[in-house]
Amino acid sequence: MKVETLSLRSFRNYEAASLEFDPGVNLIVGDNAQGKTNLLEAIAYLGSGKSFRAQKVREMVRFGADFGEVQGTVFSQEREQTLRFLLFPDNRPRQLYRNGAKKRSTADIAGVLPTVLFCPEDLMVLKTGSAQRRRFGDSGLCQLRPNYDAALTEYHRILEQKSRILKDRFENPALLDLLPVYNTRLCQVGALLISYRARFYDALGKAAAGYHRQFSGGAEDFRLEYKTVSTVSDPFAPVSRLTQDLLAHLETHQKAELEAAQCLTGPHKDDFTVTLSGIDLKIYGSQGQTRTAAISLKLAQRELMAREWGEEPVLLLDDVLSELDPGRQDFVLNQIVSGQVFITCCEEGRFTKLGKTISIRNGKIIY
Repeated sequence: MKVETLSLRSFRNYEAASLEFDPGVNLIVGDNAQGKTNLLEAIAYLGSGKSFRAQKVREMVRFGADFGEVQGTVFSQEREQTLRFLLFPDNRPRQLYRNGAKKRSTADIAGVLPTVLFCPEDLMVLKTGSAQRRRFGDSGLCQLRPNYDAALTEYHRILEQKSRILKDRFENPALLDLLPVYNTRLCQVGALLISYRARFYDALGKAAAGYHRQFSGGAEDFRLEYKTVSTVSDPFAPVSRLTQDLLAHLETHQKAELEAAQCLTGPHKDDFTVTLSGIDLKIYGSQGQTRTAAISLKLAQRELMAREWGEEPVLLLDDVLSELDPGRQDFVLNQIVSGQVFITCCEEGRFTKLGKTISIRNGKIIY
């Protein structure tokens, strides 16, 4: 799977640009605010119809332009394909084309160009609260397992309904009669989530440990540990056993939940920790270690997707080299040897032995 060509017209700060890419590493070099991240955004948008930066389509259209265009040729699913988006600065809906035929939604391009992105914000996954780590895990699992996506949606729906019962019971005590039914269903679906997560994090952690070992030259031992409710002693147990474990946990928290009028515990509070040679990365990790661990997780996510789909997603690494020592920089530039990779870098004179270097200045390609 690879992006062969990309054409931009009135996209962000690009008035017009046409690029051809290497099937290996593509190092995108330029000063800050020249358009390097815009290029990664265009590639990611081409494959998903989603921006990792813009809230609205009009933000991606160059100021003063009537429309913007992102078009690319990709080799995917054992054949060459074209993708094209037309974006408008007003309220007109965007237009999407696949192989010249107009499509109704991004569901029609699913799987053509999957990407895995690392950006500086991803460092916060390992340094801040558990909510961001859950989003990271849920996002990866939803891509790999559609049934997980459905179960997650149902879990949050039941959780919201249970929360409403706990809050409204003071005005309507009869609502408490419904609580056992909601608790049982919540635990059944929650057990399914735990089962999926345990297997996902186990595979993710093992793959990430391999990358981190190469990254650090064997100097650091990467370990990922999945954390769920205390009554679950074995998250790999059958779903029926996990359901009973969750019910037992809810029973011990029932009085506290009634007093607080909110759901205090369950899989919606799950988390994972990363340690390097036994040291908690969240508390003691340096910037370089945190960046290395976050990149290793992204490489591992990409590997799991490749195992599932038989094709390796395109890897997008934005501002990945800063805070890394020379050995770790060399790993990023010259030792990620599988699949197509795009790397942005502010340091002039950088190069990769595995592909090509593209220089960008003020939204223009410098040859």
